[in-house]
Amino acid sequence: MSAVSQDPAVRTGRVTRMFIYLVLLLFALFYLLPLYVMGINSLKPLPEITGGNMMALPQTWTLDAWRSAWSTAQIGVSPTGLKPYFLNSILMVVPAVAISTILGALNGYVLTKWRFRGDTIIFGLMLFSCFIPFQIVLIPMALVLGKLGLAGSVPGLVLVHVVYGIGFTTLYYRNYYATFPTELVKAAQIDGAGFFRIFWRILLPVSGPITVVSVIWQFTNIWNDFLFGVSFGGTSQPMTAALNNLVQSSTGVKEYNVHFAGAIIAALPTLLVYVVAGRYFVRGLMAGSVKG
Repeated sequence: MSAVSQDPAVRTGRVTRMFIYLVLLLFALFYLLPLYVMGINSLKPLPEITGGNMMALPQTWTLDAWRSAWSTAQIGVSPTGLKPYFLNSILMVVPAVAISTILGALNGYVLTKWRFRGDTIIFGLMLFSCFIPFQIVLIPMALVLGKLGLAGSVPGLVLVHVVYGIGFTTLYYRNYYATFPTELVKAAQIDGAGFFRIFWRILLPVSGPITVVSVIWQFTNIWNDFLFGVSFGGTSQPMTAALNNLVQSSTGVKEYNVHFAGAIIAALPTLLVYVVAGRYFVRGLMAGSVKG
């Protein structure tokens, strides 16, 4: 019995591979350049930055800009730093991601394994919600939050992001569960398992890849959102709104090193998520793309 060949589908010569790697390296350096500039300048005293040569390494290494950005920088009219706004973002992102992911999983489960008349129409409407621009929902959402008494609060921001994100999470889970054998669900029903027991015992344990996709997508979108945070945050604005206030503050001297440090602090959570779980993102998307 002949062994199965493991040769790649496309053969490339050594020179071609070296050229490809060189091009990829150049692209990587190009995209990492802004991070390098922010990083080294956040570790410089302000006179070194205003003196020019922003690409050079610091002559004097200092973390004063980081300490100022975190706890004492002028955010609007208050010298609070980014710390309270960072906590606001955490309090907003964690429940919003969890709720929207759970609801998306349940919706995908219902739309694939508990079919009913009109389910395709409902799914189409939820899919349509993914393409609605942020600006269109500002006034209706403001009215709803006002009637619920959630305007200008973290729970209000959580509600906004759950409503806006549930279309995406439903799409992910619906396509993923569509590849799962319906016969297993029917067999569980014959054995007496109910709606939630089937979901908890059968569907949820195999949902790891698409859950990673949903969490990364929602976390990135919610953490980086600016429009909803500025419009509905009030006194509980998230990190992105505070970063804008830090950079746009007209009080005193423009502390560019503090601005760079603040930008990195604001970007660290999403960078961390992608470093830790980014390799599972494409794998999770592909897991539900092929049936059989």
